[in-house]
Amino acid sequence: MFRKVLETIGTRYIVALLNLALIFINARVLGLQGVGLVGLILASVNIAVIFNSVLCGNTIVYFMNKYPVNFVLLPAYLWTPVGSALACLLMYVFGFIPEGYGIDIFWLAILNSFVAANARFLLGKDKVKSFNLTFFLQGGLLFFLLIYFYYLLEEKNIQAYLWGMYLANGVAFVISGLLLIPHLTKETSSCEKSFLSIIREMFAYGLWSSADNLAETYTTRLNYFLVRNFSGLGAVGILDAGTKISESVWHISRSVSFITYSEVSRQSAAEIRKKITLRLLKFTLLAVTSITLLIALIPEWIYTQYLFTPEFSGMRKVILILSPGIICFSGYSILSHYFIGSGKVKLSAACSFTGLIILLIIGLITIPAYGVIGSAITSNLSFSAMFGLAMILFTRETSTTFREFLPGKDDFIFIQNKIRQRFSFLKKRS
Repeated sequence: MFRKVLETIGTRYIVALLNLALIFINARVLGLQGVGLVGLILASVNIAVIFNSVLCGNTIVYFMNKYPVNFVLLPAYLWTPVGSALACLLMYVFGFIPEGYGIDIFWLAILNSFVAANARFLLGKDKVKSFNLTFFLQGGLLFFLLIYFYYLLEEKNIQAYLWGMYLANGVAFVISGLLLIPHLTKETSSCEKSFLSIIREMFAYGLWSSADNLAETYTTRLNYFLVRNFSGLGAVGILDAGTKISESVWHISRSVSFITYSEVSRQSAAEIRKKITLRLLKFTLLAVTSITLLIALIPEWIYTQYLFTPEFSGMRKVILILSPGIICFSGYSILSHYFIGSGKVKLSAACSFTGLIILLIIGLITIPAYGVIGSAITSNLSFSAMFGLAMILFTRETSTTFREFLPGKDDFIFIQNKIRQRFSFLKKRS
């Protein structure tokens, strides 16, 4: 398990470094308002993808070990265009979609969702290397494509960014599809339950899971739309840049949360589920806190003079305010995937909706008054509340004591032994 965690984190941090470099490049190529517009487009695509995750997100991992793969994967593919259309229509009605980009958001949501479905399938089959390859192609390839568009083709505009997203997701979809074909051809398609009854069961599970993900996504990105309405596109650019720098540490928690979900969903013993989750939670919080503190030490002039441009002044203040909430959200991500992997999706949804309600109540007060800073304060409070509630629910569900949340000698010995085993394995291979 620890090897899978390290490989997944390693892949995600390679992509994270490329995306981080891309943030700096976009700041100079597209400018403050361009970065803000890209942030809004990506937020809209992510919301549409969440609609599709009713059948093509974690639902696939949960059901693929219970029913034949084609009974699970086919509904996910058929639902994706429908979910994307519904999501885009609702966002258009509420004024979330940036003007002129509705069609692009629709098609990018479909592509992203297809890739997500394939990736979840590979993860459910414990094909972590294939899962990581899919993620790298989807995220890392975008960097090289945009370098080509920006500097070789001299297409320094939003449309070039969209072309890059289409190509990166398209390649990831094709490669991940080829990787899962062997599993589709060798598995039996017989099942005692009817196809329609399985779809109904998937919807019942997926609606709660999707509602949970949608609330979580709104909690992390609804402030973009509020800031745009009250402070303009330039303010969104500052918020997006500061948020992306702060959230770079989430690649650790997201990597570990995928492993948490995969491991927990395959275990039947409650005590083993609890032990796995606690160990991964402590590892995640230690790693995320350490890196967040290092990011907080970077002075403002590094951002304005070297990494970005002077128009991004104020980024460091956003990063400092967000830091405690970023750590809390990392811990919440692990506990949330424990709930989902245990089939207790409603508990995870309760935490996500708590964060969303706090964001709406406090955000409508602080964002009109304080703009980007108000948004950072609001996010901090929302993330902290989500983690706090998740801790309470996890404690009640598993009878966990406060002392069990603290890193102990056994945890450090476990990590040390796993690292030694990994290096010994690599030496033998070389």
